[in-house]
Amino acid sequence: MAYDASTLPDVSGLTVGIIGGTGDQGRGLAYRFARAGQSVLIGSRSSERAAEAAVEIAALRGVSPGVEVAGAGNEEVARRSDVVVIAVPWDGHAATVAALAEPLAGKIVVDCVNPLGFDRQGPYALAVAEGSAAQQAAALLPDSRVCAAFNHVSAPLLADPAIDRIDLDVLICTEDRELVGVVGALAARIPGMRGIYAGRLRNAHQIEAFTANLIAINKRYKAHAGIRVTDL
Repeated sequence: MAYDASTLPDVSGLTVGIIGGTGDQGRGLAYRFARAGQSVLIGSRSSERAAEAAVEIAALRGVSPGVEVAGAGNEEVARRSDVVVIAVPWDGHAATVAALAEPLAGKIVVDCVNPLGFDRQGPYALAVAEGSAAQQAAALLPDSRVCAAFNHVSAPLLADPAIDRIDLDVLICTEDRELVGVVGALAARIPGMRGIYAGRLRNAHQIEAFTANLIAINKRYKAHAGIRVTDL
């Protein structure tokens, strides 16, 4: 079955919360969703920093004045959002996610965290007891609907207001097939992007680890590489 964007659900009315929305990846995703007209809530441990980031994002090129872009503490954002993206540093992933188990119950949770280490030879994938960051999130959030997605999107591209299209595929791993449509539809709101089902959560570790290869590619070729799946 070929990729067909016309079959995707309407997600325009959903509020997207970004936990870690003041970091590079979270902030970039927040900007792109807001630019697409999605209501966005920026989450941070500091509600003041979140509010400041929201004001800055709302003022960027392409964000319409009527689009909601607001900031608050992580717990409030988790409660108020329909879809919550986890975009925090790996070393704080488990603690942050565990603390939000109650407000994230029943919510769609999109984990885009890549467990990587860095040494003199460059980035490398870290071993995760649960298998991957996404599987760790699923274990800590038994009452949430969890998927891995947006792992390979370049933060500098997301943040650059001069870039109108980001041509890449977002690989989605989940046990819940309905989430493929919802998250794929959110990805498709960003011009150039497609959301592609890439297997169950047990396959997420491969996607997370591949980010180390992309970083090496970017360094060697001075690029912002992404993934595009052929023959779809």
